[in-house]
Amino acid sequence: MPPSPPPPAGPPAAQALTGMTVLDLTQVMAGPFCTMVLADLGADVIKVENPQDGDQTRRSWGTSGKGEDSRAFLSLNRNKRSITLDLKTQEGRDSFYRLVRTADVVIENWRPGVAERLGLDFDTLSAINPRLVVASISGFGKTGPYATRPGYDLIAQAMAGVMSITGEPDGRPVKSGIPVADLGAGLFCAVGILAAWSSSKETGQGQYLETSLFESTLALSVWESTEFWTTGDAPLALGSANRMSAPYQALATKDGYVTIGANNDRLWNRLCECTELTRLLSDTRFIDNPSRMANRAALVEELEAVFTGRTTAEWVDVLLGAGIPAGPIQNYQQVLEEDPHVKERDMIKFMDHPVEGRVEVIGSPIRLSRTPPTIRRHPPLLGEHNDEVLGR
Repeated sequence: MPPSPPPPAGPPAAQALTGMTVLDLTQVMAGPFCTMVLADLGADVIKVENPQDGDQTRRSWGTSGKGEDSRAFLSLNRNKRSITLDLKTQEGRDSFYRLVRTADVVIENWRPGVAERLGLDFDTLSAINPRLVVASISGFGKTGPYATRPGYDLIAQAMAGVMSITGEPDGRPVKSGIPVADLGAGLFCAVGILAAWSSSKETGQGQYLETSLFESTLALSVWESTEFWTTGDAPLALGSANRMSAPYQALATKDGYVTIGANNDRLWNRLCECTELTRLLSDTRFIDNPSRMANRAALVEELEAVFTGRTTAEWVDVLLGAGIPAGPIQNYQQVLEEDPHVKERDMIKFMDHPVEGRVEVIGSPIRLSRTPPTIRRHPPLLGEHNDEVLGR
């Protein structure tokens, strides 16, 4: 891998999305994650919250620090400004309409029908600003038999098939350890916004875009859909194994587990050599990748009989030395506090918060050589920027 580009010399350049103004009506995770990605890249994201208690995650999610805002809220809302408007009142809507005149993007994650009832739908807003991009994230989309169902990451993972293939074979259904439906929808929405905004700048015409937790999760099911359409059989849970190659999974060692990726014949040959299992090279059960996949249980048994003789650290050294992709399974303390690569790549950032003091956050993985993402603002206090944005 080439080294990461050095930071630009001299004063900071304008960021990639400088000039984009986003009116953010979202809360909880998918929408705020989307707008945080945009904000990190330089967009002016104005978070519009209800005056009573704001984003749900401010008060009711996870643990709080010194103030009332939860760490969950802090992790998703840096680089944004917060204003409070009661959009159920005409006064609140009129204030919002004034902001729409000069905005580039409006994003919401209400259930279908709410935007129309509030007078904040695409037709209404585009009449005020024809170049406006209006984005919506919902559980299942605006149409279809599930459209009115509430959108939750767990439900989307279940209904899109992910829970049927996650976990160990014959085990209880397990969701992905990270909220792939929420985060996937947020990322897909960010891509859609960038595409629509680029088109708007060229044509002067905005457009409406939507994505959903359900569809975003389904769109990530690349290997699983391929397996079904190829075999006609619904894919099953495989634990840590890969459904397209073997061995490509976690294997037990003397003190834990090691992950390996011997997913082609060249790497398989190297694996057999460095483990002194060259007899497996002529074993018809493992003669090629389809055979190794078909006999995965026997393959794992053969490998673990050897792998349990050494520690994870020893095997990582042996495997990497032989040119075989490998790595330990780390917990988040090891990743966030001890991993030298995380430190070298500067993935842990700090921001100063007026209540919490110094707060750690995960940095952006987007590496731009000239206009890199930055952390410029702390996650806003509720209504912190009312005077600045609304002039009151």
